[in-house]
Amino acid sequence: MVAAGCSSPSGHAVPPPVTTTTASSSTSFISTTIPDTKVGAQLAWFLAAVSDVPLSAQVIDAHFNPQVLEEVSADAFNASLEEFSPPSGASLVGLLSADPTSLVAVATFGTGNWKVMMSVDSTGLIDKLLLTPSPAQPSWAEIDRQLKALAPHAGLLAAEVSNGVCRPIHQVASSTARPLGSEFKLFVLGALADQVSTGRLGWTQELTVRDALKSVGNAEGSGSLEFSPAGTEISVQQTATKMISISDNTAADMLINLVGRSAVESQVRKWSSDSTLDVPFLTTRELFILHYVNYPTLANAYLALPPTKRAAYLASSVDPLSLNDVQGSTEPRAIDSIEYFASPDDICRAFAGLQQLSDQQKLSPLASILSVNHGGLGLNQTQWPTVWFKGGSEPGVLTLGYLAKNTKGQTFVVSAMVSNPTTALAPSATGALLEIAQGAFDLVG
Repeated sequence: MVAAGCSSPSGHAVPPPVTTTTASSSTSFISTTIPDTKVGAQLAWFLAAVSDVPLSAQVIDAHFNPQVLEEVSADAFNASLEEFSPPSGASLVGLLSADPTSLVAVATFGTGNWKVMMSVDSTGLIDKLLLTPSPAQPSWAEIDRQLKALAPHAGLLAAEVSNGVCRPIHQVASSTARPLGSEFKLFVLGALADQVSTGRLGWTQELTVRDALKSVGNAEGSGSLEFSPAGTEISVQQTATKMISISDNTAADMLINLVGRSAVESQVRKWSSDSTLDVPFLTTRELFILHYVNYPTLANAYLALPPTKRAAYLASSVDPLSLNDVQGSTEPRAIDSIEYFASPDDICRAFAGLQQLSDQQKLSPLASILSVNHGGLGLNQTQWPTVWFKGGSEPGVLTLGYLAKNTKGQTFVVSAMVSNPTTALAPSATGALLEIAQGAFDLVG
C-alpha cells in the first residue's frame, strides 16, 4: 500500500509523515485539463471541496481509502486544509504527470500555487494526497535563460496595454520579426473587423464552404471546415471563431478570400513594422503547397521572383495545384523566407488594436471569438477574468501570444516566439514556452 498523507501549508505533514519537495521550475505541463479517470474525478472533487472546509466525516469517508482514515482523522485532515480554503475553491493550473490511478498537478489555492500529488485505489478512493509548494515565482533572468535554451532564435515581450498602446515591461529582441505559424490569423481577424465596422460585411452573413478554398493542417479533426461538404453554409462570426479557437486553416482562407488579400496586407501595415515581409500575404493553402509540394523546386522559383511578381506566380503556378500532392515533413521548410512574419512588438499591437476594436458595439463579438481558447495559460479566473490567445506552430516554429485583463482593470500582453530554421523543436518546447508565458504573467500581474 502507498502511504497516504496531506501536508499542511507550512510544509509539515499530518500523520503519516511525508517528505515535502519543491517542483522544478523547468517542468512542463502535459495538459491543462482534468483527466477523465477515477483519479481525475477525485482531483475535481478535492479542488471544489476545499472551499467547504471543514468537511464532514461522512464526506471524507466517501472519498478516502479506509486505511488512510485509520491514520489520518477527519479533524487532522480538516486542520491541515484550513489554509487551503478560498471561497471559490481551487482551480487546476496544469498536469505534470498522469496515469489512470495517479497524477501530479499544480493548482491555484487561495494562498497561491501548490503541487498536488494524488493516487487512488482499485475502487477509486484516494489512498494518497500530498500538497507541496509549487515553484517560486521566476525571475526575468531565469525566464530569459529558459527562452534562449529552447531555440537559436527567440523573442519575448511582456507589456502593459493602455489605450491601444503597448508599454514594455520586459523584452528579449522584441522588435525582431520572426516566423509566426498560425498567429498570423490575428491580422486576418483585424482586416475582417475593419470591414464589419464599415458595414461592408456583417457577422451573420453566410459564407459557403468551397473545395477550392479548403486547406489542411489544423488538429481538431471533424471540427474543421476542411471536413465540411462543399456547399455547407456558415456565418462570418462562426468562421472567425473557428479560425481563432481551433486555428482552422480553411476558415482562415475563406476569410482571406472574403476580405481580399490586399485588405489583410493593409491591416499588417497598421500593426506591424515588418509588413513588407508579408507581401504577398499567403493563404494557408499556398503556404502548404510551397512548403510541401515538389520542394524545393516550387519554393525556389517563388523566392527567385521579385515580391511584385509573386502574387501572379501564386495564381498561375501554385493555386491550381492539388493538396493531394502535399508531402509532409517533420523538419523545417523555408521558415525564414516563406512564412508569415511579425515581431513580439507587432503581436502586442495586434492584440491592443483588437481590444480597442472590440469596444465598438458592432465589433463586440471579437471578445468572445478571442476568448474561447485560453491556450492552456491557466491563470486564476477570479483574478484574470479575460484571457485572449493565439499561437502558431509548424516544424521549427512555435509562437504563443496572450492578452489578459485582471480585476484591477490592467491589461497585459505576453508574446513569446522561438524558431530553428534547420532542426525541429523538441516535443517539450510547447510546454516549456507555455511555462515561460505563465511566469511572465506572474511577474507582471
